[in-house]
Amino acid sequence: MFSNSTRVSSAIALLIVTASLINADNNISKSTPPSKAIPIPTHSNVSYGSHPHQLMDVHLPSKGRGPFPVLLWYGGLWEASKHVPGLNKFLPSGVAVIGVQSRTLNDAMKEKIYPPISWPMDDACRAVQFVRINAGKWNIDPNRIATGGGSQGALPALYVGCGSDRKDPNSSDPVLRESTKVTCVAAYRSQPSIDPKRMQEWVPDVKWGAPAFGLSFDESLRRRDELVPIIMKYSPENLVHKGSAAIYFENEWGLKPAGGAITHENYMVHSPAWGIGFKALADKAGAKCFNKYPGHPTDGYDDIWDFILKQLRDGK
Repeated sequence: MFSNSTRVSSAIALLIVTASLINADNNISKSTPPSKAIPIPTHSNVSYGSHPHQLMDVHLPSKGRGPFPVLLWYGGLWEASKHVPGLNKFLPSGVAVIGVQSRTLNDAMKEKIYPPISWPMDDACRAVQFVRINAGKWNIDPNRIATGGGSQGALPALYVGCGSDRKDPNSSDPVLRESTKVTCVAAYRSQPSIDPKRMQEWVPDVKWGAPAFGLSFDESLRRRDELVPIIMKYSPENLVHKGSAAIYFENEWGLKPAGGAITHENYMVHSPAWGIGFKALADKAGAKCFNKYPGHPTDGYDDIWDFILKQLRDGK
């Protein structure tokens, strides 16, 4: 689809673009509630695939009989990372938490995988399938699984929850024969699209997510027409439908730039306008979607963490 010379020039541009994106996205740890003390995982660095970045940390409640519902929390898209939201929110309530690390966009570009976004998105699904096939061993309820992430980590969580079931009953890999269906999705300070045109409709002048295609943002915008098949396959807003998992967006920033130490670039990348735009499409599709930001509470849920607990524990 793209010539070698185009790939080389695009790769050079991406070194600059990716660095700026990481800068704008580097406070992902701030998008998770602080934990008083993070326990050592029950199972550390569990490999769910052959790549060294396909790892997960499993935190199981120390009390209760189970089987426990579980939240899978996704890490970085640019650089490999795994972390979890404040475990004091979940473990005492009988909810297991798993921090998921995946192959990254940088990994895919290094290996000349096209499109690069396919690797972290495929891994997001495989992580759910891997947890499901190990549910008995870990005392986890395979019918109560949530996905979530902060900032860049919300994109793969939404991809899993919005699309159809990706299980392959005929696969030679038993993991891939498991379902990818989940109960709900939590998106904190999220970027829910890889479509450059859609991004700028929701947040004018924003430039984010270019390495999804292995191109600079400006080039992806110019060449959007030829990228439409990839956008339709991997961008969550094009996958959301009536049968999608329940979705909850939350942002602690309001509709005006946050100011202070928050740069304009950082505000645009994490603006609540992303969730507003996505919710309008979800509502149109008949999907259950909530969006909280200052001055805009949600009926039935105090916040994103209350949403996860109620969906996993109570099914509502």
